[in-house]
Amino acid sequence: MENGNGSAVVVAQDVTRQYGEGDTRVDALRGVSVDVPSGKLTAVMGPSGSGKSTLMHILAGLDKPTAGSVVVAGKEITTLGDSELTKLRREHIGFVFQFFNLLPMLNAEENILLPLTIAGVKPDRARFDELIRSVGLGDRLRHRPSELSGGQQQRVAIARALVSEPDVVFADEPTGNLDSKTGGEILELLRHAVRDLGQTVVMVTHEARAAAIADRVLFLADGNIVRELSGASAHEIAATVEEISAQ
Repeated sequence: MENGNGSAVVVAQDVTRQYGEGDTRVDALRGVSVDVPSGKLTAVMGPSGSGKSTLMHILAGLDKPTAGSVVVAGKEITTLGDSELTKLRREHIGFVFQFFNLLPMLNAEENILLPLTIAGVKPDRARFDELIRSVGLGDRLRHRPSELSGGQQQRVAIARALVSEPDVVFADEPTGNLDSKTGGEILELLRHAVRDLGQTVVMVTHEARAAAIADRVLFLADGNIVRELSGASAHEIAATVEEISAQ
């Protein structure tokens, strides 16, 4: 993983995504170009149906664009086959989802180590212990997801995303299923990953408070990036979303 040296970890060029054909065709993305700088937190916002989730799925290699190119960690991913794409995601990308996506039969430690287990890689115990300390899960490693609170489950999910030191972590509405206080703790954890671990994070969110922790915020509307803010307050972000939604 590169630390914040200003280089781009993800580069998308003229990305379009169409669903359906003819009269039923939906243009989810209409030629989006964006760079994701290393060691920064980029938030993506926009009204429902603006294309923000589609963009994240394409940048993360979970969906293919209709046209355009996406480069992750120096590798063009739009032409890769399924097995190559799976390998690239495993080695270079971490994921945090709104509903945690933990395996119920595994305990917290096993869930966190899952990416390394699948890759056949032994964990660096000193680094693992430091990661567990940073996410505050030291006394919960033997617990299964059903024995953890929502906030603890999301901490497990964040640790799982970070354990393989990916080039970029994609977080899809990471606070969307949490109460305000717990959500704030999760946002601080993501900020810590960027500030102290040099992690690159792309976060899709509809919450201005969440986007306010980002280094920059991209606003989508009708499949295009229509605005970008850096170092903005929650109030400025909320006002921008309102303005874009009204257009």
